[in-house]
Amino acid sequence: MKLSLAIVAFALAIPSATYAQDSTAVSKGEYPNTFSSGSANVSPFTSQSKRFNDWSISAGVGVPLLQSADLTSIKNGNGKNLFGYSAYLSIDKAITHAFGINLQYDKGETRQGWFNTKNAAPDATAVGARTQYDAISILGDINFSNLLRRVDNHSPYRWALHGYAGIGTIAYRAYQKDGSNKQRLMTEVKPFQLGSMFMQAGTGLKFKVNRRIDIEGRLMYVVTGDDEFDGGGDAYSAINKRSEQVSDNFFNATLGVSVKLGKHESHLMWHDPLQEIYYKLDVLANKNQDIEVCKKGDADNDGVCDDWDRQLDTPAGARVDGAGVALDTDLDGVIDLYDKCVTVPGPVENNGCPVATTGPVVETETKLEGIEFDLNSDRILPSNTPILNNAVNYINSSNGSYSVIGATDTRGTDAYNQKLSERRANNVKNYLIKNGVQTGKLQAIGKGEKDLKYPECEPATKCPEWKNRANRRVYFEAK
Repeated sequence: MKLSLAIVAFALAIPSATYAQDSTAVSKGEYPNTFSSGSANVSPFTSQSKRFNDWSISAGVGVPLLQSADLTSIKNGNGKNLFGYSAYLSIDKAITHAFGINLQYDKGETRQGWFNTKNAAPDATAVGARTQYDAISILGDINFSNLLRRVDNHSPYRWALHGYAGIGTIAYRAYQKDGSNKQRLMTEVKPFQLGSMFMQAGTGLKFKVNRRIDIEGRLMYVVTGDDEFDGGGDAYSAINKRSEQVSDNFFNATLGVSVKLGKHESHLMWHDPLQEIYYKLDVLANKNQDIEVCKKGDADNDGVCDDWDRQLDTPAGARVDGAGVALDTDLDGVIDLYDKCVTVPGPVENNGCPVATTGPVVETETKLEGIEFDLNSDRILPSNTPILNNAVNYINSSNGSYSVIGATDTRGTDAYNQKLSERRANNVKNYLIKNGVQTGKLQAIGKGEKDLKYPECEPATKCPEWKNRANRRVYFEAK
């Protein structure tokens, strides 16, 4: 019976895994599929296109306590404190970040009555019983923490409260022992029959150990729907007339572990719902760079289309703003191209420098900050472009040279972080040179995790994600 139930459980899981798929709307420049939503062509949501895992396997052990029955496992009921054992194995599928379905196999033994059936009866009137059971059920899994979680909360998220409820089939053998000290099989129920249906519901608290492992404590309440589960015999026996309950129910407290399957960094039940939006915004920002502009031309070659250029005769080599107007950083009436003192206002007659100035103006600012990176990435994000363009203007207007310094957070090994920081610094340096900065003015340096903007983030798990992101940066420092 036990073997057949286990085989059936995995047999039910195989077709579910084979045919379960998600879909996402994608456009290929064709007419919409009018037999679907009509918004776009529908294609399979494959492992290559998604960025999270949604399958896992869970297992655990616990203690069942018969609570509502004629013979109980609790001292203040019809019995004394007797502890059985239980175990479960489940295959879990996350449908959304807040809901999933589990196919679960349970096995265990409850012990109830006035003595343990392994021992001799203390007197002629004492009755003890035990029930061995095997069950298969389908459970709905609601992640309450994700339902209540603020989506703009980027702090570490490692605890989650889950709720479970479902139905299934239970098979059991109930044994009874009395003053004769002989165990008798009182009731046997086969699986997949009308009388073998049962329900269970409860809660679980999960802790995320790492991207692969979760630990969970559960408390489930099992409703058997059967008055003979406790080993009291048939429904009209003397034992089953001791209380008015017509259904023998029990609590099942378990401690288990979940192993998340797949190659991605995060699991759907821990996935930030806004992460997909962030990703799509980056994709759109990259695509915008490929859009054809300036169909009417750019007469002064300043990079601003004539359609919205407010200064069509910009001098060659002058930096301009988004409207095509030559930059004048200190607003002294001398554009930066001709201004000898870019950051200090001065009259036109003195090439934009103060009259009292007898030599080059010393720049007071020595650092430029704000260029951050995604975890484990050296890609320059679209949001960094305005900062880097300002850095180009600043460095070109200065007579000095600068160090381009890359840094990381504390995740990863020292050697890996050192190489990653060097790649970040070199990427920024190459961007600046490509956009007009002289090569001799820049030197790329990687400091790995030894140059933290927030030193208290050691290790990284002690800090909110915004501080770790600030540690993953590149900045400039005057030599």
